[in-house]
Amino acid sequence: MKPLVGIVYDLRSDYLSEGYSQEDVAEFDSDATIEFLQAAIERCGYRTERIGHGKALNLKLVAGHRWDMVFNVAEGFGGRNRESYVPTLLEMYNIAYTFSDPLTCALTLDKAMAKQWVAQQHLATPPFAVVETLDDVEAVHLDYPLFAKPLTEGSGKGIDQNSKIENATKLKTVCTELLSRYSQPVLVEEFLPGREFTVGILGTDKDARVLGTMEIELVFKNEPAIYSYLNKEECESRIHYHPLRDDPTLKEKVEQLALHCYQVLQCRDAGRVDIRCDHNGTPCFIEVNPLAGLHPHHSDLPMIATQEGMDYDALIGTILQNAFKRINTGSQQTWKIS
Repeated sequence: MKPLVGIVYDLRSDYLSEGYSQEDVAEFDSDATIEFLQAAIERCGYRTERIGHGKALNLKLVAGHRWDMVFNVAEGFGGRNRESYVPTLLEMYNIAYTFSDPLTCALTLDKAMAKQWVAQQHLATPPFAVVETLDDVEAVHLDYPLFAKPLTEGSGKGIDQNSKIENATKLKTVCTELLSRYSQPVLVEEFLPGREFTVGILGTDKDARVLGTMEIELVFKNEPAIYSYLNKEECESRIHYHPLRDDPTLKEKVEQLALHCYQVLQCRDAGRVDIRCDHNGTPCFIEVNPLAGLHPHHSDLPMIATQEGMDYDALIGTILQNAFKRINTGSQQTWKIS
């Protein structure tokens, strides 16, 4: 009998029906994404079962439901550990699942902790500070311009034309607004004025390899070069995505940095690493997404796959193969501290 793959996800439509805003649910999947994903898994030769969000998974586990593999794309809701909820539940029941484990999911969602670990491994990332209260603003001693964003949000939430900060007065104003609006600390880092890229990676540990690199370039040049919430939501008209082909040396540096960061943070099966260049053109780590979006036409990882000649079914099939390989070999990662 074909292996049974359960699919765990958070639907935008479910949360919108409960009264949440479009921004609240920006990280969640559309109904179309789950339909595409389920169809691709079935075309790869598996049976599927839609499970739903983490609470639905919990109910099914208690009721005795089991799967050969769970394809986990659930972002979770509330708190910096939200991406860890589903993998933690599955580990409690000894059920195999795709993508990273609870530790990596929690570590990478907290952008400051991820940057701390990357920096400790002597990998380039811009100097930064964390503002937990307005009193912390006075202790920020970084070179302007700065860049501020919520510590544990994704999909560009909290990032707009005001995120680039030129002076201490504006820093306090922006931090006041972000602390109030998102009820979480603010990450403040030195602004990187150079080119921006996102790198797709497949595999785990020593088997991890770069799938490809895509440059992110704003269509409207009169705006700050910021990959904001608005630009991400309206990416079809506001962003020009294209391969990094013009500078092989830069491409190699970007991809080496991305792969090293992915491995240092112990991401598994597949993921995406965001890189931006400083004023010297040196690539720097911004953040990593261990649960990358999987809409075949609008999400960055599938777009990178398409760019590199890998179709959507092959991408989804490879992710599942990577996960089954980990389980079948019983491979374990270890922290590599230098």
